[in-house]
Amino acid sequence: MISLAKSLVLLGLILVLSGGVIYLFARSGFQFGRLPGNITIVRENFTCVFALGLSILLSVLLTVVLNILSRFLNK
Repeated sequence: MISLAKSLVLLGLILVLSGGVIYLFARSGFQFGRLPGNITIVRENFTCVFALGLSILLSVLLTVVLNILSRFLNK
């Protein structure tokens, strides 16, 4: 049960930190939908957005975070 409690506390800290980062980005005017690499198709009654830039950014960030977590949890 102690390992489950530690995991939940760690998950809570990650959620709080990610929420704070998103809040700071929103306050600074940074828009995630306007990243380079995103494809936007606009027609008369249709708008489609492929967020490739955001997907790549999130993939890199999650890879780094999960690698750091796995190193700390394995020790």
